[in-house]
Amino acid sequence: MSLYHRPLPDPYGRHRLAGGWIRFSQVEVLERGRLPRLGTDIPPDVLARLTAPRAGVLGLSLDSPRVMGIVNATPDSFSDGGSYDPIQWGRQLIQDGADLLDIGGESTRPGAVEVPVPEEIGRIVPVIRALADAPVSVDTRKAAVARAALDAGAGMINDVSGFDFDPALAALAADARVPVCLMHAQGLPETMQDDPRYDDVLLDVYDALDARICRAEAAGIPRDRIVVDPGIGFGKTQAHNLAILRRISLYHGLGCAILLGVSRKRFIGTIGGAQDPADRSPGTLAVTLAAVAQGVQIHRVHDVRGLVQGLRLWQAVNDNEKAET
Repeated sequence: MSLYHRPLPDPYGRHRLAGGWIRFSQVEVLERGRLPRLGTDIPPDVLARLTAPRAGVLGLSLDSPRVMGIVNATPDSFSDGGSYDPIQWGRQLIQDGADLLDIGGESTRPGAVEVPVPEEIGRIVPVIRALADAPVSVDTRKAAVARAALDAGAGMINDVSGFDFDPALAALAADARVPVCLMHAQGLPETMQDDPRYDDVLLDVYDALDARICRAEAAGIPRDRIVVDPGIGFGKTQAHNLAILRRISLYHGLGCAILLGVSRKRFIGTIGGAQDPADRSPGTLAVTLAAVAQGVQIHRVHDVRGLVQGLRLWQAVNDNEKAET
């Protein structure tokens, strides 16, 4: 029976989580069919995965939280589709403090339909070319689109299907030697929110991500070029989302950096009382800071300026080393 170990943050802990800003001495042991239990006797292989510094992404070190600005070159994204010029928006996000940009030409909101490859390429290539002086990730499920994006100046592939949608994408990423983000999703955008079910969402997602990592490694992508995303809102209910967020530090056990995309999502509006997605920035910040407190490295958001401000305050308040001097 598989065991999983979730580090428990401790400002004076013996171990540094993933080479980052969180320390821990204890772990919570999670096992299917049993209640969680605490432990300090951490197996060496588990401790190595939890503490190994994560490789940088697009020249950015991951020893502090990084902000990924969302650039939707789409007319139908759930929050801001068609509401801005994507090139101008991308430049504004960099000015606001984004460390990198994620540029996509196909909405993957619940109920969205697939966009033809030529149309998706036509949407994103001009935007990537115009913004390629900044670190750029392409948000796509398709190898042909990713190839065009890399040729235009993108340096990372963010696949919401985790290489499930287009098997050719893994080989392309391996040949291009670029970092990839593998997200977990249950089902396709058209139907993923119809009736999502799990035996244990936290561990089911862990196992699914582990399988995706192994598949990527088999295709020639080393683990230090893989980022994982548990896929909040992708084939998950509000209860599923909250279960993952409460223990998201579990996914450090996969030995990869973690990307979180919660910005303006429906559960934030439901809990926070914000029907309009544009009004969900405060809730997005709250959830993001909870994840930062569990060592999550990359945060994909719409409102970069507000998030950067919140991060700076969180870091100032929690800078224990300076507080001791």
